[in-house]
Amino acid sequence: MRYPTRNSGIASQIHCFCRRIVGCRTVLGYQAKPERADENQALVEKVFADLEARQPDGFTYKVFRLEDGVSFIHVVIEHEVESPDSLQSIPAFQAFVAGITERCDVPPVPMGATVVGGYR
Repeated sequence: MRYPTRNSGIASQIHCFCRRIVGCRTVLGYQAKPERADENQALVEKVFADLEARQPDGFTYKVFRLEDGVSFIHVVIEHEVESPDSLQSIPAFQAFVAGITERCDVPPVPMGATVVGGYR
């Protein structure tokens, strides 16, 4: 399987990767510039506020900020539903991805993931 390049946008990376996999699970990690990590988190929080207001269907989206303060992990799990919504269609997500490369020291890299186990 061919993974998207580091130079393509975060939204297209997620979309391109997920198009190839039914029940897609994508994990995407990157490091923000230290002086822009709080800004990055604020933009992520706006995405979640927009998601809460819109209540889209068809995916689970989680973002983690690691204890180093600059590393972020995004996890997207697409669900099989009749008419799934797209994370890319969320305006706050579009705003988040618009400047991601300028906010990063280490650019986003998506990887497919297999769920080995889970609890709740």
